[in-house]
Amino acid sequence: MKRSAWRYLWSAQDIRRKLLITLLLLVIYRFAAHVPVPGANLDSIKAVLGGGGAGATLFNILDLLSGGTVSSFSVLAMGVYPYITAQIILQLLVPIIPALQKRMEEDPREGQKWMEKWTYILAVPMAALQAVGQINIFNNLAAQAQLPPILTLGWSGVQLIPTLSVIFSMTAGTMFAIWLGELISEYGIRNQGLSLIIFAGIVSRIPATIQGILVDEQNRWPALALMLVVTVLTVFVIVFVQQGRRNIPVMYPGRRVGRGMSMPVKGTLPLMVNMAGMIPLIFAQSFLTFPAIVAGFITGVKAEWLRQAAIAVQNFFSGQGNPYWVLYFFTVVLFSFFYTDVLFSQQNYGENLKRVGAQIPGVARGAPTQRYLTRVLRRITLPGALFLGVIAILPWLVGLIFPFARSSGAMLITSSGMLIVVGVVRDTFFNIEAELKLHGYDESFLVR
Repeated sequence: MKRSAWRYLWSAQDIRRKLLITLLLLVIYRFAAHVPVPGANLDSIKAVLGGGGAGATLFNILDLLSGGTVSSFSVLAMGVYPYITAQIILQLLVPIIPALQKRMEEDPREGQKWMEKWTYILAVPMAALQAVGQINIFNNLAAQAQLPPILTLGWSGVQLIPTLSVIFSMTAGTMFAIWLGELISEYGIRNQGLSLIIFAGIVSRIPATIQGILVDEQNRWPALALMLVVTVLTVFVIVFVQQGRRNIPVMYPGRRVGRGMSMPVKGTLPLMVNMAGMIPLIFAQSFLTFPAIVAGFITGVKAEWLRQAAIAVQNFFSGQGNPYWVLYFFTVVLFSFFYTDVLFSQQNYGENLKRVGAQIPGVARGAPTQRYLTRVLRRITLPGALFLGVIAILPWLVGLIFPFARSSGAMLITSSGMLIVVGVVRDTFFNIEAELKLHGYDESFLVR
């Protein structure tokens, strides 16, 4: 009798070792997530989180996406997002700078190594800048609530050394998280390291969210029912859209068999409805957070009108008002089209199909094929972009329809966090299934 996939998964020594290494590194990451930044005022953080208003909204969003590291102002408070931001910036620079595009086209393997190297280098200053900006935003929110500063920054005299120690510790925490993710990708579940780091942070907040719902005696059962319905529907829609494909028919040339040629082979080129994945959401959040970071440097000026303008900018981009969510929706949609176009142009399917002699019926090879595929991709990207936009603002929509959901925490995970969780779980199962097939197990793991 053949063993089940789960038993085979554990009995295969190589797969078991990779799973245990992955689990161990994730446990190390969660332990490090509770190491606070030197000098952090945790009482001010708790007061802002429990005080409501724009500050609490911004804090809670960042805290959920970081896996609770913001509420304790851990050295991992920024997670691996500076690395992702650096990666996005370099990907967007490739089609803009001809020298970079030429490097990637001449030798894709060496170009990829160059991209990885400079992503690590760029992640360091991005982490330092984000640390300063995050501290300034939170200090200003604490000042508006008439609370002591969360962290004291000073750039002259005796305050310089504590300031540098704070920035170095937060930057080092980010690079440590990136290093753990790379170890997971190398020795654990392949190519899933950074995704699993983000996944672990988001999932770790589920018990606290459920506890918060159960504490609210007035809305406990409606919130639990709403949480269950929203979670199930969100997962279903995410899986449905993420699996969406448009199969383009392609004719591949026949092969030489003896003295003759075989018949041309019919194939398909699948184009994804949501090729950009989670990137537009992360990029839109970074884009909309940037004005608040800049305003954080201005709120301390003496000019009253400029200080009030900076506070107004911070309040607007904190996620509290309805206009912010409308702007967030359109930003995600625009970035979805933009990033998909950039990503697709780098793959250059027109030239690649021409190189192997393949052709789309009725379409000339080369540049016309690329233009045709681009038009098709833009049409099917529209529902994918709208889907990402709705996913981004779903907590706000749920709060508009069910006001009690705002205070009860009826969203088990934010919809953007749910997109990450579902995607990571799906990719992890596919990777495990591939490992099982390499070890001779020929039945599907996903259906068991």
